[in-house]
Amino acid sequence: MNIKAHAPITEPDWALLRSFLEVANSGSLSRAAGVLGSSQPTLSRQIAMLEAQLGQSLFERTTRGLRLTEAGAALRAPAERMREHAHQFALVAAGRAETLAGTVRITASEIVSAFVLPELLRGLRETHPEIQIELVASNTLENLLEREADIALRMLRPTQTALVARRLADQPLGFYAHRDYVQAQGKPTAANMLQHQWVGLDRSDQFLRGFHAAGFKVKREFFGFRCDNQIVGWQAVRAGLGIGVCLKRVAVLAPELLRVLPGVPLAPLPMWITAHRELRGTPRLKIVFDALAAALAR
Repeated sequence: MNIKAHAPITEPDWALLRSFLEVANSGSLSRAAGVLGSSQPTLSRQIAMLEAQLGQSLFERTTRGLRLTEAGAALRAPAERMREHAHQFALVAAGRAETLAGTVRITASEIVSAFVLPELLRGLRETHPEIQIELVASNTLENLLEREADIALRMLRPTQTALVARRLADQPLGFYAHRDYVQAQGKPTAANMLQHQWVGLDRSDQFLRGFHAAGFKVKREFFGFRCDNQIVGWQAVRAGLGIGVCLKRVAVLAPELLRVLPGVPLAPLPMWITAHRELRGTPRLKIVFDALAAALAR
């Protein structure tokens, strides 16, 4: 990008710096615009404004997209530090909010989001209708430090020191199959379980690792029906496609299923509830955090 005239260097607008960082990280105006929820022409104008303020070209065009100039590369680290301070500012400001009215963003696995949380959140919404809930059903780890979520329910303990975490009750698992499947294929036992049909995951190796840890060296093809979406996989079990693994508290909602292989060891899943330490003191966040912790501690 070319600069027509040098302007006096002033303190840049943070919005312009944020656009600069997204373009630098993605190497493309279109990809950066998608992340920012903006448009490519708007982003191009913002970069031009920042370059005019600084009197320096920040990017050069290549066949692969945009690449930082020497000046742009030198400014990237200070801009990253400004972004970190902006995040910290937002966290501290949110932690000082006194009103209950507002939104709390929760993230949990697909299964927990679909079959566990709605019932738990009903009472909370009835008691505190001014608190709005956003639920991110995802098996990926949402970044609480970046405010992608306020509260996370996960099956592992977070390692970041900026997060506060509380261990909840372990969640027992069980093997389940439709009663029609058992009637047609026979009762699964520890001796014949590998001859039965199984429902598993596709690209994720979570089930493979579990079987290997138990001494069963099965391969991906062992699972005749595979899907990484946990809800779809569970519905496949309910449709009689084979044996699956699920939380016991979810399985009791499906009376057409039978618990099978009760003698095969299946370790329960630990559950942790986490939030950013700065946000833990926000009244509406504390109410939601404590309500979920109490409900899931049982």
